[in-house]
Amino acid sequence: MAQFLAVLDVIAVNIAFPAIGADFRSVTTAQLSWVLNAYAIVLAALLVPAGRLADAIGGRRSFLTGMVLFGVASVACGAAPGLGALVAARVAQGAAAAVLVPTSLALALPAFPPRERPTAVGVWTAVSAVAASSGPVAGGLLAASDWRWIFLINVPVVLVAWAAGLRLLPRRAPAHGERRRLDPLGTLLVLLAIGALTTACAEAPDWGYRAPATLGFLAAGVATGGLAVAHMRRHPDPVVDPALFRTRAFTAATLGLFTYFLAYAAMVLASTLLFTGVWGWSTVRAGLAITPWPLAVLVVSVLSGRFVRALGERRAAVLGALCFAAGPVWWLLFADGDGGHYAAGFMPGLVLTGIGAGLYQPVMFASAGLLPARQLSLGSGVLMMSRQGGSALGVAALVVITGGVARPDAGVLHGGWVFAAVTAVLAAIAATALRGGAGSDGRAGDCRGVRTDSAAGPSVDTGSGRPIDVPVPPA
Repeated sequence: MAQFLAVLDVIAVNIAFPAIGADFRSVTTAQLSWVLNAYAIVLAALLVPAGRLADAIGGRRSFLTGMVLFGVASVACGAAPGLGALVAARVAQGAAAAVLVPTSLALALPAFPPRERPTAVGVWTAVSAVAASSGPVAGGLLAASDWRWIFLINVPVVLVAWAAGLRLLPRRAPAHGERRRLDPLGTLLVLLAIGALTTACAEAPDWGYRAPATLGFLAAGVATGGLAVAHMRRHPDPVVDPALFRTRAFTAATLGLFTYFLAYAAMVLASTLLFTGVWGWSTVRAGLAITPWPLAVLVVSVLSGRFVRALGERRAAVLGALCFAAGPVWWLLFADGDGGHYAAGFMPGLVLTGIGAGLYQPVMFASAGLLPARQLSLGSGVLMMSRQGGSALGVAALVVITGGVARPDAGVLHGGWVFAAVTAVLAAIAATALRGGAGSDGRAGDCRGVRTDSAAGPSVDTGSGRPIDVPVPPA
């Protein structure tokens, strides 16, 4: 339920963006974009600190608290009297999502016996595909009545999820010997670094990529990030333990997910611009045209456990990334400029990328299962942060490639597909660091690869904060 809410909420808010703007006529588009950007920036900045906090106080308590905060923030969004109140409520929603996303993965990893975990992972990943495919329809229907219902509809789901969590989630308080020191300076540095970099990526299309504000935030983010790394190397118990990256598979997954989401975000936005800008399709028609993507993710995700057991972690992940790369290559070869041959020229590429997403993400996110139990939420937060950063930079890269025009021609979009294919291949290269044998036994002592009995978490959004014509499914 938490994952369904997170994915559905992002897509629905994108759909409702024009309706929100119609209610707040006195504000500019740049001001209105903070309804999206505030959520994306806060989510990215708080993922790692929230994961560390969840490891310290317990996943159950963290999850239930995050769910309550998400529900309260949703009510505040629906009741917001003005843009300032709405943006503030979206900040609270982003903070709640930052607590829910890594905590839910950490709770799911040990929740099933080893033989059931691959199936559980597939079902969990499939939830995102279902939410993504139903999001445009649900968001459109709710926004047609009143955009505030997009937020208020979350409340009954939050209540059911909170009650179920209260009854079902295990009580696992941290052992006395595992209590950890606080690292307030490291936490602040991480918040500032990620917040500054995400702000630069989210606002650059409006500010300009060479604008002083963009360059200033980028410089501040890089400088603060350097200070954070130096601090964490010296602190006895830093907010992000460098020992996390001594696990080869976890490091490979962090880099692999970053490059994969570069490809994903660029491909998604390029496809949207093709449908609405080049082919001139309506938002509804474009939303239906993208449906083969979540359907492919849904089918493959449910079966991903079987694929991993048959092929091994490395082969499954490499195959997934190469399938994803094959989608943009297909469009380069066969997609024409008028949309007349969608079924043969474009839809097969969507199916290929959907298959790739269903194979790649479960294996790479499962690398968090190699970490000690006291670092599960933190490791999950690091992987989610890699996803958010890759998504934001992928959108920024495509905007640079297209020159920032709202309706680029098909030839310009070819550059975006080349970028997506190349970065997907880089994601495949990162996956080669995983263990390669099929039918691995999942022993925790083997840190070379990803255990097949671990779980994987789906992603939530592109993280760019920029409204696009068709909010497409975060696989």
